[in-house]
Amino acid sequence: MAKGKLYVISGPSGAGKGTICKKVLEADDNIRFSVSMTTRNPRKGEKEAVDYFFVSKEAFEKLLSEGGLLEHNLYVNNYYGTPRKQVIQWLEEGHDVILEIDYHGAFQVRESYPEAILVFILPPSVEELKARIIGRGSESEEIMNKRLEEAMNDLAQADKYDYRVVNENLDAAVAEVQQIMMIEKSKEA
Repeated sequence: MAKGKLYVISGPSGAGKGTICKKVLEADDNIRFSVSMTTRNPRKGEKEAVDYFFVSKEAFEKLLSEGGLLEHNLYVNNYYGTPRKQVIQWLEEGHDVILEIDYHGAFQVRESYPEAILVFILPPSVEELKARIIGRGSESEEIMNKRLEEAMNDLAQADKYDYRVVNENLDAAVAEVQQIMMIEKSKEA
């Protein structure tokens, strides 16, 4: 059985990464989505073990010290990370795996797992990105401003990725990510 491919999907807050990942996953039952772990509080509607594993700072730091994370980062005063064990197991079983993580994590994954394919999701414009972040209305103005600042830092990393996809039209962006996955799969044949 062929080993699965590891895809890292990144982009600024509000670019549509989560929606694109969800639609790609719905279309192919051989793809697994690695649920990240975080120390931040759940947003309205988020579910444990579906959106994130919500843990205490102490639990996160313990797993980190034990080498149990594929990557990790501190973002807007909260830890985020990818539990290693499940990802590696899925890849060994022949499943493709998607990680939806920021560029710090993506570059850590590239170091520890060089075969990873990095895909950056771009908004159609900075103005549209700002409108999307403000439109969420789920955070304080201070956190929103921090997310906007971080988004600008994220955009500066796009050229370091294997692929870049502009999410101006959701269906087209999903199709482009699926095409990237088909291209990468054909490389092993």
